[in-house]
Amino acid sequence: MAIQVGDKAPDFTLVTKTAEGPQLVKLSDEIGKSNIVLLFVPMAFTGVCTTELCDISGGISEYEALDAKVFGISGDSPFAQEAWAQKSGITLPLLSDYEHNVAKAYGVAYEQFLPEANLIMGGVAKRSAFVIDKEGVVRFLDIQDHPKDLPDFAGVKATLQSLA
Repeated sequence: MAIQVGDKAPDFTLVTKTAEGPQLVKLSDEIGKSNIVLLFVPMAFTGVCTTELCDISGGISEYEALDAKVFGISGDSPFAQEAWAQKSGITLPLLSDYEHNVAKAYGVAYEQFLPEANLIMGGVAKRSAFVIDKEGVVRFLDIQDHPKDLPDFAGVKATLQSLA
């Protein structure tokens, strides 16, 4: 069943790679500290994903001013994500959903990624955005079916503003 606005956000624990090494990030540990924005992206080192996360990194102060912590999530390994972040200047935490369990839990996993190109990579995350409030409730979501379409970032910011 797909997640709806008003639902409790599914908890997860994912790996991120930091200068200190791999670390676990558990969503429930972040709840209550700030509002949370989860940005699911299909794949590291691809054009639209890089542009999206570089733009968010460059404007991260806007999200911080709205009392939000932003996480990028993809099915890439934490080591590939770290290389991507370093090469591209992505500064927000990138979480590795290597087994695609979180994409499935949030209802954003493709059954077949880019079927028109005959790619059979199931589980790849659809480009999407979720805003989770300090109580752990989903307050906004935007799931894109086409990987080149960006989520509604004006809607993300408006939702964060309404939570302030």
